This record gives sequence, structure tokens and C-alpha cells, in this order.
Amino acid sequence: MFLSDVTSQELILLDQTWNSRETILENLCNLLFEQGKVSDKAAFLRAVWERENLSETGFEQGIAIPHGKSAVVSQPAFAVARLRQPVSDWPTMDGEDSVSLVFLLAVPFGDDDGHLRLLSTLSLALMDEDNVAALKAAPTVAEFLALLDAHQAPAEKTLVNDSGKSLIVITSCPAGIAHTYMAAEALEKAGAARGIRVYSEKQGASGIEDAVNEAQIRQAAGVIFAAELPPKGKARFNGKPFITTSVSEPLKDADGLIDRLLTRPDGIVDEAENGDRQTATQSLSFGRQLYQGISTGISYMIPVIVAAGLMIGIGQLLASTLGITDIGNSAWATDENTLLVICHFLTLYGSMIMKFMYPVFAAYMAYSIADRPGLVPGFVGGAFAGGLHYTFWSVSGGIPSGFLGALILGALAGFIANYLNRHIRLHKNLQAMKPMLIVPGLSVLAIFFINFYFVDPVFGGINRFLQEFITDHGTSSTIMLATIIAALTAFDLGGPVNKSAGAIAIGLAADHIFPLTSRVLGIVIPPIGIGLATLLDRFIVRQRVFDENQRVTGMTSLILGFLAIGEGAIPFMLRNPIITISINITGAIIGSLIAIGLGSVQWYPLPAIWGWPLVQNLPAYLCGMGSGILFIAFANVLVRYYLIKIGKMTLN
Repeated sequence: MFLSDVTSQELILLDQTWNSRETILENLCNLLFEQGKVSDKAAFLRAVWERENLSETGFEQGIAIPHGKSAVVSQPAFAVARLRQPVSDWPTMDGEDSVSLVFLLAVPFGDDDGHLRLLSTLSLALMDEDNVAALKAAPTVAEFLALLDAHQAPAEKTLVNDSGKSLIVITSCPAGIAHTYMAAEALEKAGAARGIRVYSEKQGASGIEDAVNEAQIRQAAGVIFAAELPPKGKARFNGKPFITTSVSEPLKDADGLIDRLLTRPDGIVDEAENGDRQTATQSLSFGRQLYQGISTGISYMIPVIVAAGLMIGIGQLLASTLGITDIGNSAWATDENTLLVICHFLTLYGSMIMKFMYPVFAAYMAYSIADRPGLVPGFVGGAFAGGLHYTFWSVSGGIPSGFLGALILGALAGFIANYLNRHIRLHKNLQAMKPMLIVPGLSVLAIFFINFYFVDPVFGGINRFLQEFITDHGTSSTIMLATIIAALTAFDLGGPVNKSAGAIAIGLAADHIFPLTSRVLGIVIPPIGIGLATLLDRFIVRQRVFDENQRVTGMTSLILGFLAIGEGAIPFMLRNPIITISINITGAIIGSLIAIGLGSVQWYPLPAIWGWPLVQNLPAYLCGMGSGILFIAFANVLVRYYLIKIGKMTLN
């Protein structure tokens, strides 16, 4: 196979007059879209800018290799722009900020057919100075492409070992293409110049390539982790000296990195101690670590929400077919009908699973920041946020801190554990105490005091204030009361404020003072609206504003919304609290007031779809619900679209 197999003459543009990085990337993305290589040019462009924001994609000799990894890439490909005049706004490794030859790589998820390895050949070809000079001088597109095809990587590298020493290099970058292979190549060349044999393992888009074996590890004098992502299989290198650096650093000073490993290593790899965790944390900014932690926590939390919602949905649905609408009532635990008993405990089972939503989120958020040392303090912090301590301590009336508490405690657990793990130094005979006793003990103790003196008083206090606000306004006018109940029901999607609003609303309905219309609509409108937004974004603004993971989460939220389980939308709230909460509250109020204004009444606490037949004036109810859902869907899409545009402008 040749490089021409993943590009074409139509994807190569010579002597263009584009004068900015933004213009170049937009035009090359559009070119890939027109040639059918990507299905959504806007989504791919976002992926490219996300990669640009992590580290430089400009190299020496005026070359830039931007790249984006996205599900919208239909097949591996690259587009080329040779510029008539170099652009001066493209950060490069040599600090010149001047680029005249741009190769934009489009990388799909899950490609393992060899095309990605071929794209890596392009990266290595561009490290040849003579070849780059020839590409810059090629008079036609055909000759340009022929030069690329003529430069193929050798079938097998000759690795020298004159000094008798060997090293191991682990490289990876977020997309797993250009930097991954170029960093490995640079270190191999620098090692060869010293007579040192360098074994490079690439942890790229196709998985682990050229994996080092036990014999190579045993002989190696040390390990260089040149990676933007946590290395896989770290325990293999236990006992070896190591250094950590970004994947771009070898392209600047590969020889200096080898010298640093041999003379001034960062430490000794100990996977149990997690000594090489710095690979991820040092190369990412605080904000990036936090964002990555939230994303990781959400991805692990979603299965918990889905599993809990499924159990609750099955129990309630089966019970509703038998005419039972309060299957959660403890009276059904001893009913003569075995099916109703099973339905009752299935519902309780789902509720029990839902209790672990915040502990799982906070645990894996902390894990993303600190690796294994963050799991225990993160889980404990999430348990505090979910209010499990009030249950175990038999504290009545305690109001948990909810999702805001989970965010804060999960982040702090990760940063505290990571700090302790990196800065505590013990004698080698006492090293085993650090991961098993000292780090978890100190970090959990810190989480206790942070929660006891700050998170519970502040955020639990806010939730308590809102609960008392509901109680104090329980006899207000119809519009005011409907607005309050709808707003606070939608506030935290099943959290303590939601439950407090529910307790008041159900009590008023039980006394036949005020119906539950605003309450039940406040439950179903937000999750359905957010789910619908992830389906409609490309039709509203002609591009995707939610990534692939959010679209999967959105479908979950949509389905659970019809089952009256609002927790499916919590991942969106955790990622963008201000946007999500404000839009949810507004949508719930709009839907409730329209339904009530048109004469809809619901006296039963049955917001799920099987409770709709019990609504008085169902068309009015559906009209209000639809209005609130559409508002949330359109508002989410338009606000996020605006932020994407502003964000792109900021990047430039």
C-alpha cells in the first residue's frame, strides 16, 4: 500500500494564498467533507481544534500536521495545503510560528485495518529534510503525490547497541497518529547516535504496536514515558528508572531526554505506588484535568443510572399492568401475589442502585486525576454527596449536597490523593505503606473535614434553604406555587431539592389543596428535552453541538424521561451546571404554566407515560409538556452552538 491510498490529487492543494490557521483548517476540513472522507465537517473541525489546543502540531521546516480523531471520519485520509506565503500564527516546535506546508489527518475511531499505520508513515516521511524540500518544490500535484509514495519506511529498522545499553520508550498522543510515531522515531535516532538501542512501543490509535517483551524490559536501563495519555501496562516496568514528558518534547530535544533518564531520572516505576502518574497530570493543565475527570466520571456513572432506571421501570410497568400505581409502598412487600412482591422489590432495587450514582461518579472522577489512589477518597466523597452518611449515622432530616457536592468532593479527592502520592517520600523498606495506608488514610481524612466543615454546611445548607422556601410558600397563589414546584423539581433531577419539592407537592395533593400537574411535568420535561436536543442539533444549526458520547447519553435520558426518571440528564448537568439547570428550570415552568393554563389537572403522582391516561384534559397536558420539551431542546442546541462559535474565536 502507498500513501496515495489514503489521499488523492483532489485532496492536495498547492500554492494557496490562505493567510491564517483558522482559514487553512476550515478549508481542508471542507475539502475532506466534499471528498466523502468525513460525514460532518463541523464536528470534525471541532475535533481538530480540540487537538490543536492540547499541544503544538507545527514542526521544524515549516511543516504542520494537525489531526482530528472522530466518529464522523468515514475512512482514514489526509488533505494537504502548500502555501504561497508562510502563515505566522501556527505554533511550532522550534518557536518560529511559521508554517508553509500543512497535512491535515482525519482519523476514525476503531480502525484496525492498517490504514492508520500508513498515516504514521506520512509523519515519518516528513522527518526527512531532503524529502520535505522536494515536496516544497514539486511543480505539480502528481509529482507531489509521487514523492510521498516514493518515501516508504523500511521494512525493518536497524537498531544499534554499540554501548551495550538499551532503553524503552512509550509514546502516545490523544489521536494516536503523528506525535506518537514521530516521538518514537526521534528517540530511536537519538539513541542510535549514542550507540544505545531504543525499543519504542507506540500506544496509538490502533492499540499497542511494537510491544516490548519481558527480555527487553529486563535489559533496559530505564523507561521514557513520552505520552499525553496514561500509559497502558505500567506495572511491567516496576523497578525501572523513568522520566515522564509530553509527546512533543522528543521532537525538540530527544538527546536531552535520554541524558536525563540516564543521569537524573524522575524516580523508580512502582505501579502500586503509582510513581509514574505524572505522565498524565504534568502534561495537562488544571482545567484540562478537571474536564477530563468530569468526563471520565460521567462515562462510568451512566451505566449505574441506566441499570437503576431499568429496574425501576420494569417494576413500575409490570405493576401498572395490574392496576397498581404505588408499587413502592411497603405494603406490597408481603402481598399474596408473588409478581407484585417482585415488582415492589425490583423498584426498591433500582432505587438502591441509584444511590451509588454519585459515589461512582466521584470515584472515577478522582481516578482520572490521581489514578488508583483517588478511587477510595473519591468514592467516599460521592457517598457524602449522596447523603449515605446520614443513613449510616442515623441522622434524621439531613440534606445531602447533591451533584454540586459530588463535583467538588470528587475533584478534591483526586487532587489531594495525587499530591500526596507524588510528594510523600519514604524509605524503600516502607514504600508499601504509602499506597495501602498513608495516601488513602490521609486523603479520606481530608475529605471528611472538607465535607464536614464546607461542603455539607454550604451546599446542604443551600438545599435546606430551598426546602424551607418550598414550605413557606406552600399556600401561595396557583401560578406562584406551580412555578415554585416546577422550578425546584427540575433543579437537580431527582436530588434533595427535587425530593423536597415532591414531599410538599404530594402533601398538598393528598389534602386536595393543589394538584400535582406542575410536579409531574417538572420531572419528565428536562430529561426528554435534553435527549431530544442531542437528536435535533444538526437539523437546527446544521452541525453537531453534542459529541458522540453525549448523543448516546441523550438517548438514555430521553428513554428514562418517559419512565419519569430524571437522573438520565444528570451527566449534562455535571458537565455544564449553569447552562443545564437554568434551561431545565425555564422549560419546566413554561410547560407547567401552559398545561395548567389550558385546564390540565393531574392529582396522581404518576409522571411516567402509563400515568398519562389518568390526567384530566390530556391534550392540554401534552401541549404543555411538548412546549417545555421543545424549549429545552432548542435552547440547549442554540446556547451550545453559540459557545462553540465563541470558543473557536477564542482559540484563534
